[in-house]
Amino acid sequence: MDIIFRHTQLYKFLRYCNEEGLEKVILDCGAGGNCPPLALFAENGYKTFGIEFDDNQLNRANIFAKEYNLELNISKGDMRELPFEDESMDYAYSYNAIFHMKKKDILKSINEMKRVLKPGGLCFVNFLTVNDFRYGYGEELEKGEFLQEEDDEKVVHTYYEIDEGDAHFKDMEILVKENRVLERIFEGEKIRQGFVDYIVRKKK
Repeated sequence: MDIIFRHTQLYKFLRYCNEEGLEKVILDCGAGGNCPPLALFAENGYKTFGIEFDDNQLNRANIFAKEYNLELNISKGDMRELPFEDESMDYAYSYNAIFHMKKKDILKSINEMKRVLKPGGLCFVNFLTVNDFRYGYGEELEKGEFLQEEDDEKVVHTYYEIDEGDAHFKDMEILVKENRVLERIFEGEKIRQGFVDYIVRKKK
């Protein structure tokens, strides 16, 4: 399969997973889209599982899997209530997805990922930060939570202070924490995007 994923953070997490030496079973929370990241892991010998809340995104992922003859095992689901047993996954991640919820739901989702992760397993999560150009726009629901236009619909975007996410991982070992500020041209305009990425290990 000649697909190059444009998000280098996925390759970084794959490298960390490969170096752990655990069984290759991985879960993507927010796994939909027309180029699902699980394909990268499937190509590298991982048994993959994914859950996706949005029907359109789920359909796009399943079309992709069929086109490339991949068994990605992506199904309809809610990352706040994962349909998997305790300690059943070696690796879990939510990439560019978890910040489409309010902070209370982000906490529920992260706790669910911790629950299904095996001791010693790795988790990768990224958050939008207050450095993002969209921060402060739209209707503010709670502190850092905004209802904003995206693809002609109102979508929740939640923004974190740089160290705010640390509280979610106090019971885990933080292997990577990266504060990223990207500047790029989008639809002819220069924009700034802000993210903070975490790769963490569940304690044994």
